[in-house]
Amino acid sequence: MTRITETFAALQSHGEAALIPYITAGDPDLEVTFRLVHELARQGADLIELGVPFSDPMADGPTHQRAAERALRRGTSLARVLDLVQNLRRTLSVPLILFTYYNPIFRYGGERFARDARQAGVDGVLCVDLPPEEANELKQETDRHDLDLIFLLAPTSSLSRVRTVLTRARGFVYYVAVTGVTGARATLPPDLGEMVRRIRAISPVPVGVGFGISSPEQAAQVASIADAVIVGSALSQIIETYSGQPDLIERVGAFVSGLKLAIRRERNLPGADPSPPE
Repeated sequence: MTRITETFAALQSHGEAALIPYITAGDPDLEVTFRLVHELARQGADLIELGVPFSDPMADGPTHQRAAERALRRGTSLARVLDLVQNLRRTLSVPLILFTYYNPIFRYGGERFARDARQAGVDGVLCVDLPPEEANELKQETDRHDLDLIFLLAPTSSLSRVRTVLTRARGFVYYVAVTGVTGARATLPPDLGEMVRRIRAISPVPVGVGFGISSPEQAAQVASIADAVIVGSALSQIIETYSGQPDLIERVGAFVSGLKLAIRRERNLPGADPSPPE
């Protein structure tokens, strides 16, 4: 059982949805990323996605694109992200997932990547542009090194497509809430609940929902239907806005804490503050 599976099992045992924040490694630099990851965990993140910056992030909207550009200008590479994870693992037990495109893995070498990632302390890999049909080579290596290779589902996925992806799923499956690229949205699709319920009914692994979640209210909405709430662009926007300022870490932590509290309130968990009176 991987650390990701153990974490979801523990959360589900008392009816809690996971909070999975995403940040781009190296934005604004790797030293700050190290501090941000610790703050995310301290404020309630159950799993953390670390984005490996790539020069052509075709699934990402402008906010993540700018974050990747800043990280690349700082010299952030896949090898340096693995070094970051190794350093984090000395004091951090939260599951860490690399969010990447296939090109950096291909250039690094699939077998070498899986081995080095596992040794560094990576728990899962989400390769955005590698569908299950083309993932055999990498999946053999990630399975061999007990890494969860996480796949995506989209609103356009047919039921047969959903079933195909789920047969290969490990860790959890990532449901993309909206079509298009990443980015904070003012509202979530009205049919989101129906789609997620259909997938959860047949999924052997937990279902996380991401793309577009930008507020505690939206996080609570997703927590009412899914096993995990994934938030990225809103965090990247905070990092971009307050980069270089002394309260950056505090602001990121406060935002994540608010997301976690909203999720716990929605699930009526002990210890969550009561909702304010209307």
